[in-house]
Amino acid sequence: MTEVVAALLWDGDRFLICQRPANKARGLLWEFVGGKVEPGETKEQALQRECREELAIAIDVGPVFWETVHEYPDMTVHLTLFSATIVQGPPQRLEHADLRWILPEEIPQFSFCPADKPVLDLLQTRAKAE
Repeated sequence: MTEVVAALLWDGDRFLICQRPANKARGLLWEFVGGKVEPGETKEQALQRECREELAIAIDVGPVFWETVHEYPDMTVHLTLFSATIVQGPPQRLEHADLRWILPEEIPQFSFCPADKPVLDLLQTRAKAE
């Protein structure tokens, strides 16, 4: 099983989503910024590294927001989504095809990686309750 971490980054009522590069697995699907945990890293260290590498930002990693195990045809991932805050730099598109700040009600307009669907449903439900 592959350990994967991701960040739920908010700017007011909007959260950041990233479009995977066309040449990667699940190309052009949308996701939260993040990636694989490397040997010797904590999940928090991996998330900070991924945000630096992919978006050129520094973050403070908060508590776990949600986690799941998802089986893709090519791999099984244990995904941990952390609440996080940007402490340095605006996000830059260093690796992704696109970046967007979206409202929870805009989620249906985007095609996301299947592992993210349950948490996206949760974000939409919470937004409707507020």
